[in-house]
Amino acid sequence: QVQLVESGGGLVQAGGSLRLSCAAAGRTFSSYSMGWFRQAPAKEREYVATITRSGGNTFYTDSVKGRFTISRDNAKNTVYLQMNSLKPEDTAVYYCAASLAVASVRRNDYGYWGQGTQVTVSS
Repeated sequence: QVQLVESGGGLVQAGGSLRLSCAAAGRTFSSYSMGWFRQAPAKEREYVATITRSGGNTFYTDSVKGRFTISRDNAKNTVYLQMNSLKPEDTAVYYCAASLAVASVRRNDYGYWGQGTQVTVSS
């Protein structure tokens, strides 16, 4: 089992940046591919980005490509999401999640979730 705790959310103006962190505790962090998802009010939770176990491959949903960067530090048991050029439509609760599958974009492939961190982008 793995426990996940996100941090780094907040209020930022459009065009600004935030860096989210997700610290993992429990079983071997490097055994899991890691993903970020987000959920806006009255919307389904949606996939944002994922990174493979070693960090060698990353994948993004189209709406964040070129603006967001997912990375991980297995020595620190932490995954990051650097978010640049933020837009009001990026406003959501952001969740990190761990999966034993290989870099899945499917929410159901992730068995462990953090509690979420709020990101609000003002126009």
